Amino acid sequence: MDWEKAKTYILISFIILNIGLLTMRIWEQNRYNITAERVQNINTVLQENNISLAAGLMRQTMPMRPLTISGFYYDIDALLGIFFDGVDYISLIEDSGRIVFDTGSSYMIISNGFIFFDNTGGYPHDIGAFLFAETLSDSDELILPSHEDANNLAGDFTSRHFPDFEWDATFNTDEGVRVIHRQRYRNQIIHSNFIEFLVTADGITEIEMQFGRVIGHDGFYRRIFASDEALLTFMQRVRHIAMVEPITILRMDMVYLKEDVSDEPGSVSFAEPFYRVFIEGSDDPFLINAFTNVIIS
Repeated sequence: MDWEKAKTYILISFIILNIGLLTMRIWEQNRYNITAERVQNINTVLQENNISLAAGLMRQTMPMRPLTISGFYYDIDALLGIFFDGVDYISLIEDSGRIVFDTGSSYMIISNGFIFFDNTGGYPHDIGAFLFAETLSDSDELILPSHEDANNLAGDFTSRHFPDFEWDATFNTDEGVRVIHRQRYRNQIIHSNFIEFLVTADGITEIEMQFGRVIGHDGFYRRIFASDEALLTFMQRVRHIAMVEPITILRMDMVYLKEDVSDEPGSVSFAEPFYRVFIEGSDDPFLINAFTNVIIS
């Protein structure tokens, strides 16, 4: 046998095979990509309904799998170590599944899988209160901390205690600046795993939290609705509002959301992919299930 010719044939076969695999991969990706014509069509339909799209459309709609996440139950000792480290006395009140830890100057409530911490004096003390005083303007309007200061203080908290959570949103409210962090798992935001801070001139005065432990992907890959289809669902929900006042879509992204709020220890449920649609003038996004194309908010 001519081994030189045989090696040449084998090499050519591998090249042809790789070209074939690459072609199939490109075809598979293009199969789930939104065409330029569809992008134009959805923009036209939105504009006809007084809705404008300020950001680019999500073009790829590859199949996705659900995530398995535990229920919203917690390590109480770990939470006490975070919020009440060094505190000598903490009273405990339990009533109908509601647990309250109180020091007199601050308290933490755990109820139905939801954690609420309040400390009007500002938290955390080891960081210290902000280096600016709570000041009233001539109109007696409370001067809020800057978004940069609020983000830095919230970021320090999560980097020390919940390093897989990261910044998601910052906005002003009547009480102060709210900063929201959400967990990121394998480059996917877990919308239902969140830490929300209220930051005033005293520092962090409130923290609201809810999170389950991400176990991993589970189940079969499922087709998701394309972003233009999700936007049609969004349009149907808000078109009566848009006819009165124009709506601008600032951005759209994909997250995972667990709708089950069980706080039973050992409970596990699925989080599914959701589109988030952010509009001008609202801090809360619309949420559309990418598997079912059903809007829930």
